[in-house]
Amino acid sequence: MNSPSTSLMVRLDAVSKDSVARAAKLRHVSISDYVRMVVVAQAQRELSAARQRVIALTADEQLAFWQALDEPARLTEAQHALGALMRGE
Repeated sequence: MNSPSTSLMVRLDAVSKDSVARAAKLRHVSISDYVRMVVVAQAQRELSAARQRVIALTADEQLAFWQALDEPARLTEAQHALGALMRGE
């Protein structure tokens, strides 16, 4: 048995709306059906990751994360001063 549906209004700029409309057309579904399919699936993935306490990153996010880890940290002046203070300098 299906539960009653409720409305969700989303505001998009023209470029974003056009992208969503074109993607929906590619799948031969309405814009509402496309948004529902994509948003609900993504929300379920994020909820599943949260339950498993897993951080899920896209390929671009993974690359940015690894690049950040690979670069040496650049300390601010305040961090240098705190380090000196903690070392008793």
